[in-house]
Amino acid sequence: MAVHAQTAPDGHGAGTMEAVPAGLTGLDEAEARRRLSRHGPNAFAGKRSRGLIGIVRDILREPMFLLLLAAAGLYLVLGDMGEGLFMAVGAAVTIGLVVLQEARSERALAALRELAEPSARVIRAGTERRVPAREIVPGDLFLMGEGERLPADGILIAGDALTVDESALTGESVPVSKRPAAADAIQDGDPEPGGDDTPYLFAGTLNVRGQGMARVVRTGASTRLGRIGSSLAAIADESTLLQKTTGALVARLGVLALGFCAIVAVAYGVLQDDWIGGALSGITLAIALLPEEFPMVLAIFMALGAFRLARHKVLVRRAAVIETLGAATFLCVDKTGTLTENRMVLTTVWRDGNAHDLRPDGRISDAFVEPLRTALLASADRPVDPMDRAVRIAAMRALPEGNWSGTPLRTYPLRPELLAFTQVWPEPGGGVLYAAKGAPEAIVRLCRMNGDERALMDAVVAGLAGRGLRVLGVASARDDRDSPSSPEDMAFRIEGLVGFADPVRADVPQAVAEATRAGITVAMITGDYPATALTIARRAGIDTSPGVLTGREVAELDPRGLRERVRRIRVFARIMPEQKLALVEALKANGEIVAMTGDGVNDAPALEAAHIGIAMGQRGTDVAREAADLVLLDDRFVSIIGGVRLGRRIFANLRKALTYVTAVHVPIAGLALLPLIMGLPPILYPMHVIMLELVIDPVCSLAFEGEPSERHAMEKPPRPATEPLFGTSQIVLGFVQGVVVLGAVFGCYVWALNSGIPDTQARASTFAALVVANLVLAFADAAEPGTSFFDRSRIAFWVIGVSAAAIVAAALYIPPLAAILRLSPPSPLNLATALTIAILAGGWFGLARRLRTVSLPRDEQRRPA
Repeated sequence: MAVHAQTAPDGHGAGTMEAVPAGLTGLDEAEARRRLSRHGPNAFAGKRSRGLIGIVRDILREPMFLLLLAAAGLYLVLGDMGEGLFMAVGAAVTIGLVVLQEARSERALAALRELAEPSARVIRAGTERRVPAREIVPGDLFLMGEGERLPADGILIAGDALTVDESALTGESVPVSKRPAAADAIQDGDPEPGGDDTPYLFAGTLNVRGQGMARVVRTGASTRLGRIGSSLAAIADESTLLQKTTGALVARLGVLALGFCAIVAVAYGVLQDDWIGGALSGITLAIALLPEEFPMVLAIFMALGAFRLARHKVLVRRAAVIETLGAATFLCVDKTGTLTENRMVLTTVWRDGNAHDLRPDGRISDAFVEPLRTALLASADRPVDPMDRAVRIAAMRALPEGNWSGTPLRTYPLRPELLAFTQVWPEPGGGVLYAAKGAPEAIVRLCRMNGDERALMDAVVAGLAGRGLRVLGVASARDDRDSPSSPEDMAFRIEGLVGFADPVRADVPQAVAEATRAGITVAMITGDYPATALTIARRAGIDTSPGVLTGREVAELDPRGLRERVRRIRVFARIMPEQKLALVEALKANGEIVAMTGDGVNDAPALEAAHIGIAMGQRGTDVAREAADLVLLDDRFVSIIGGVRLGRRIFANLRKALTYVTAVHVPIAGLALLPLIMGLPPILYPMHVIMLELVIDPVCSLAFEGEPSERHAMEKPPRPATEPLFGTSQIVLGFVQGVVVLGAVFGCYVWALNSGIPDTQARASTFAALVVANLVLAFADAAEPGTSFFDRSRIAFWVIGVSAAAIVAAALYIPPLAAILRLSPPSPLNLATALTIAILAGGWFGLARRLRTVSLPRDEQRRPA
């Protein structure tokens, strides 16, 4: 079919017209690049990655770094060029380190966006190729198949039986049919979505049946959907509850730090008559008190955690769900494609009381040809559905070609009130044939069976389903003339039943067992027959002893009754998508933290209502993916369990990191304040705090984030949903750890001064002890008992430790640097004593936890910390 000089509006809606060459070769690459440059990407305006300048600008707004720059400027104004330059270089290095970590987070987020970015099939220079949807331009020819979302506004130029769901634009749930435009058709004006038998296609709508080729008319913000969605770009991203809580905590501590800064500066100036020294002491204390690592650690953990999940085939759409993963108690999953392999094979045909199992070579007895032929005529010509594909494969092996080629006159899709798919075909001798395939009860209804016939059919279906087969009924009806009659108006005759085998994935039973050990209840929700659902659930390792709950029973139960039933039932069959929402609400009312999988448009409310909505990445609709918190890139159940395992690890390591940040600020603030109160020479100056920040920032973000999972993380029950990530118990633990380090290190300083050691040497040994105590405390907080001391995942920690040791050694033994830092090399005995005390002060918590773990019974070890 040739396309004649049709025209397209400008990509920005200006009305400029462009001719498209005749033929179906599409644009060449050079022309596509030119139009992409002219019209811009086929995407809505939205938030993209921050550039390097943006990251630096955001960092320089933080009070911590403003104080560092203020201290450096103050030193330079005082005329001490060496100290001023050291402060400036130290501040630059600290800011650079944070920039690198933020950039790493941005790269992780950008990688996630690329994973989630849609693509489309286009014809370029006569060749079909897949390109990112954002690279489509006006004039492109794009191909669409069943289940694909349309990437741009366009006009249909070729296709068969195309049916499109335009509910995203119209609100109408009934799909509309499309017909190809005439060869010389031109799209005039601005067509409205909705209505049957039009050639107009719209970005964001879903092709539910058929396939076709369309020419792009509008892209990006000028599409019908783009005009609606462009307003979303003005909406700022809302912080998660955890980010808001952390931000409020940092703000309160910041006010406290600045208050102490003013008090110390005034007190020092009045008592010592040294206002410059008072200002430096005040800035030092303020820097020491500010836990600016909190928001940075949180952002880095969330970004890198989401990237780690993506590497395990779990795409995170909402970062807050990472915190929720570890608390999940109830996991509701689909059967087909999640628990099973989703590779349907037609294995059995039943007719007139006899069942026939298909041979490996595809041969079939003549008595069973008609059910197979009818099933084929009731299947899509280019199937996407696994059962349609299985029917077509079996038919191509068993039937002559004339039985599986041609084009139907009409199609009647599945409807909630009639779960059967019907196609109308011309008969060679005149008249038409209606071929229907669907749920056995729907076929029974079409055939108008009486009570005895219905009972007999139910028994046969139950027998086949008990073998784990997915069973569909097939029926046919004939009419002397072609008239658009509804299938319910026709007198169908039962042709037989077809049974499909879909084996359980080999890794599912082990994953279900792991979930059970982790205290997570696994339930299966399917639209399949109850007997089939029970058999598959039993093979998957799901508890089937309480029986099965059907969709009809769900509809008949009141909310209280449903809550009671879902306490015990683990298999739900013949469930309609909208009934998933009722199940989610019942489980939530029982206090469960619910994770729910889904793939269809009607699954969106349940995915939105669940604490953790999980959409299928391969077979799911875009509507389901938009409503979900997580997207399974491979649709496998084991990926969900892997996500839970990794989510627990991220949660545990993030909690440890925040506890450590709290702990290390206690000795830093104490060592900055106590000498002033007690009239002793200062221990810490701003440049010392800068050097400490060079250790703290990478330790708490890199070392903790890379720490391996707890050995028994998946043998503990989920943590209570009301338990905060960082609450009173973590603050108290961090404070206690910090006080122990503060007491030990400050005690070393006082002891050294009382022993007559010069203050520069006492300061040097105390500073070295503080760095070592912080590193040992980081290892004690992060490392799990039973893991190897030199685990490969701890490479970052050891690199940081060696680097910190080198920096401290340089500060002590390189005279110019030591002079700037007001240090001098301590005696070996003094240094060894200080470091020994530091190791004990930083490592006591890890030792105590190790002894407690060894002394507890195994069951106690598995309880939540």
